Amino acid sequence: MTNRIAFQGEPGAYSHQACHIARPDMEALPCRTFEDAIEAVREGRADLAMLPVENSTYGRVADIHSLLPQSGLHIIDEAFVRVHINLLAVPGARLDQITHAMSHTMLLGQCKDFLRRHGIHRVIGADTAGSAKLVAEKGDPSLAALAGDLAGDIYGLDLLARHIEDNHNNTTRFLLMAREPDRSRRGEAGMMTSFVFEVRNIPAALYKAMGGFATNGVNMTKLESYMIDGSFTATQFYADIEGHPDDENVRLAMDELAYFTSYIEVLGVYPADPKRR
Repeated sequence: MTNRIAFQGEPGAYSHQACHIARPDMEALPCRTFEDAIEAVREGRADLAMLPVENSTYGRVADIHSLLPQSGLHIIDEAFVRVHINLLAVPGARLDQITHAMSHTMLLGQCKDFLRRHGIHRVIGADTAGSAKLVAEKGDPSLAALAGDLAGDIYGLDLLARHIEDNHNNTTRFLLMAREPDRSRRGEAGMMTSFVFEVRNIPAALYKAMGGFATNGVNMTKLESYMIDGSFTATQFYADIEGHPDDENVRLAMDELAYFTSYIEVLGVYPADPKRR
């Protein structure tokens, strides 16, 4: 056991913050890409990977669903993290001095009202924590970064304005991935099961495949499709359902799903985060 949890991004990224919230006793290991974070777990350099899968404002994180089935890892937990955005600048800078703010394009779009009111121009950066790091290195009092509290602490920046996001319910869902599955019943908010599948090439296959969940009273909280290898004809579906595979109603629904599909892979069985309620 390494007691490390891998994440994508620079130290201070929101994924780093999620590691602190969900696994405060573990050492966070920054990685350049999602693939690198997954590989760190596969190679044993980390015990867990913290991967963002969707945001309440901007939807799913690009490419992540296609990476999960190929990762060889298993979902063992989920975490919901509120995305609070701050305006950070070099020590001594004042808000009225700021002319430009740098961050990932997604965060820039989430603070349009604040930036417009203060006449601040947007500068696209590679990511949030990387932008904070660059602002600290440049030392320019007219340039600020949009990032979280942790990034400000790590890079020694002053907080000029707190929680400036337009949408104050902005939340990102993360999945915690491990080398080995854990199907034990745990948590106080019930269990979740995530899986991917491909339907057979027959008329109304998806409609028929989904029927078993309705007739057996299984709540499906997410169903998304995505193309496989860039093909317009090969479609895979990602689904989250409430319940454990050993539950009778879930077992019956999954049996019916199998009849209309050519491929099913369970990605993980894990406790529901109470924040999803």
